[in-house]
Amino acid sequence: MPNPRLVIVHRRTELQELLDRHATRGQAEFFLRTRGRTIQEVQTHHDRFTAALGTIRAAVPAEWRHADVERADLSRFLFTTEDIIAVVGQDGLVANTAKYLNGQPVVGINPEPGINPGVLVRHTPDAATKLLQDTATAKAAEHLSCQELSTVTARLDDGQELSGLNEIFIGHASHQSARYRLTAPEGQTERQSSSGLIVSTGTGATGWCASIALERGGRNLPAPTDSRLAWFVREAWPSPITGASLTEGTLEAGQALRITVGSDQLVVFGDGMEEDRLTASWGQEIAVHLGERPLRLVA
Repeated sequence: MPNPRLVIVHRRTELQELLDRHATRGQAEFFLRTRGRTIQEVQTHHDRFTAALGTIRAAVPAEWRHADVERADLSRFLFTTEDIIAVVGQDGLVANTAKYLNGQPVVGINPEPGINPGVLVRHTPDAATKLLQDTATAKAAEHLSCQELSTVTARLDDGQELSGLNEIFIGHASHQSARYRLTAPEGQTERQSSSGLIVSTGTGATGWCASIALERGGRNLPAPTDSRLAWFVREAWPSPITGASLTEGTLEAGQALRITVGSDQLVVFGDGMEEDRLTASWGQEIAVHLGERPLRLVA
């Protein structure tokens, strides 16, 4: 069996993006000052991140291979079965990465403990370094103790599919009214016009899904490892031809929520990555269900 490859996933810092946009540090500093911010604040975050990234790069065991990939390139990167994924950044970056994986263990590394919540990036750079060294000594990725977090998958009737760790959104590309026919797992069906639907895992139940549930008086939402999903319709509009009675529910393992497109085009994307999406046209069916590839997050 080949030695593991450590794939380090990260995204550009705010400072790097500011310099790309404004060309010089002076112009970036002026831009921030007009908005009541200082470049030193941005520089501090950048320095903490680059220090964490440097620590992880230096920790790659000598006999391992390694690769770097930025968030923007995830959809074009070829992951392999022997990879171990080190995600350096915020919790959301783990979710962005999860949809491209198939059972590879993920080490979430928090470059700024106390600032990032650390729900998915659970390790400090120093703790991750020790973890990688211990794994290299054991000579097997099976040494890593992982927690399996449920995912959600949307599949179009033409075979295209897309997964998410937090949630999947289905609706109009510009969040205008989406028209479709909704079929619940129990068989009830309803034509609807709404601002879209979300289907959430237990991991996503602390985010977008939680805000919708709170507005509706609170709901019993799944936990991250539960084989159960929660779904919500956003702002269903009752009219002579559309209803608003099927607006929420749960999906157990083996069940699916089915959406038949009733307008020119609806989009499907996961975890807020709108640029990486599926497009469904009039009459197509979208089936959303529990994902078959849970995220293996290193405990």
